Amino acid sequence: MNPVSSIKAFGGLVQKFVHKSASLNCEMTYTVFLPSIVRESKAPVLYYLSGLTCTPDNFITKAGAFAAAERHGIILVAPDTSPRGVDIPGEDDSYDFGSAAGFYVDATEAPWSSHYKMYTYVVEDLPAVIQQSLPVIPGAQSITGHSMGGHGALTIYLKNPGMYRSVSAFSPICNPTQCPWGEKAFSGYLGDNKQAWESHDATVLMSEYDGPKNSILIDQGTADQFLEEQLMPHRFQQACEGSGVPLYLRMQEGYDHSYFFISTFIEDHISFHSLALKNP
Repeated sequence: MNPVSSIKAFGGLVQKFVHKSASLNCEMTYTVFLPSIVRESKAPVLYYLSGLTCTPDNFITKAGAFAAAERHGIILVAPDTSPRGVDIPGEDDSYDFGSAAGFYVDATEAPWSSHYKMYTYVVEDLPAVIQQSLPVIPGAQSITGHSMGGHGALTIYLKNPGMYRSVSAFSPICNPTQCPWGEKAFSGYLGDNKQAWESHDATVLMSEYDGPKNSILIDQGTADQFLEEQLMPHRFQQACEGSGVPLYLRMQEGYDHSYFFISTFIEDHISFHSLALKNP
């Protein structure tokens, strides 16, 4: 698969790809950073899931992740946040549902179920494409994300024990069944089936988790305007304590919900994942 664009940065390459997704039934775009080591050998991969309103470009252009990824020899992959151009009525009506707000679930409610299957896309479709088209080490993958993408990273990691070497998150939506963003998304995509809601709630999943007890890293700004109503990291912390999973919840004084916050601590997250990816 040939990239639609390729730009050199920090010794590596920033590339954009377009492919047809079987699960989403549309064309999808993703961006990658390939460290220079891939010219000589394969490398592990870190998937980054973006938040509400984002495209595959937000993380790549704003997070400042290239220097750390080049130093650690890690491929970065940033997919889109929803299907695009599928012409479902109402998909562009609000910022927190529909376009750029796929919530990393497989919709069961019409008309969304015909395209909005972001869980399967991230867990199955995209990794298959990456394995076929990029020089990645089989099985050496980790996952991270921000806000809605932090929710996606945590739930996907917990629902698939052993699939990812490690997980981290920035300002994740930790208990979506109990917050306005999650209630809106889950009711629209999953209907009234509260059991289906809970199967995509990181706090609920952690309370029942019996997989590998690898450490989890979360950074959360104390000045985040969504902290109390939407994110609720301390509920996830309590669930981790109950399940015996080590959690590094770092409450970062004065930081908000933006990419200024992410860019401040992205090096820590890449270093965290590097340890897991290179020392299984």
